[in-house]
Amino acid sequence: MFLDASAIVAILQEEDAGASLLNRIEAAEGPIYYSSLAVFEAVIALSRQRKIATLGEYASTPPDLIAKTEIYVEGFLKEIGAIEVTLPPGLHSVALEAARTYGRFVGHPAKLNFGDCFSYATAKTLKSPLLFVGDDFSKTDVEVA
Repeated sequence: MFLDASAIVAILQEEDAGASLLNRIEAAEGPIYYSSLAVFEAVIALSRQRKIATLGEYASTPPDLIAKTEIYVEGFLKEIGAIEVTLPPGLHSVALEAARTYGRFVGHPAKLNFGDCFSYATAKTLKSPLLFVGDDFSKTDVEVA
């Protein structure tokens, strides 16, 4: 199973979908994967949410908040035994194909963005189901976790 940043954020923010996602991780029969891109996206999203909650929408995000959030996300990934995948050479070609086929850029209903295209590409390359929040990936041909 490959973790999209949206799943990491939902679990760590204890969103409505979080418990269900965590149950799917615990029930997974194969390895749980993540990428540096997913960690980056999750850390920035969580830092932004915390910054808004404490400092407001228009304040800058303190660098120490990003550092603390990074430790939190990495701790979660370690706790669930997730494995970081090395992004293979040429992954950009699969991500660009996802953009051409399912991208927001081309008006597809899935509306995949940059991070989504790389999550899609990584899951497809690994031949792994993708764990995510929302309905964007379900409008593609990626296997849903």
